Amino acid sequence: MSEKDLGEHGNDDRKRYFVSVQAGQILEDQQAAAYELEVYLNEREHIRLRELFDELSSMDEAQTWHFVSHPYGTAGDGERNAGYDEIIQRIYKKMYEYGSEETKRHIESMQLF
Repeated sequence: MSEKDLGEHGNDDRKRYFVSVQAGQILEDQQAAAYELEVYLNEREHIRLRELFDELSSMDEAQTWHFVSHPYGTAGDGERNAGYDEIIQRIYKKMYEYGSEETKRHIESMQLF
């Protein structure tokens, strides 16, 4: 994304971040860890994306605890999976909205929405 592209979002205070959805990481340093997508976020958007990753992490922990305590599942498994999928959708929508052109093409190829 060029400086011109940054202006299209209406905020010049955006910074480039490298995101791994799988790891739930938002990194400033491209070399710090493996990442999947590149986005440009202002502070408020960064916080919101971090909150979505925290929600996803909490959902993962709840699912792990539930599996250990109820290894044969319950009627609520589908509801939990739907909640997990909904958070993933929200994360990818934010990443698409603020992503580089390459990020947008990648998300489009995933056919999530």
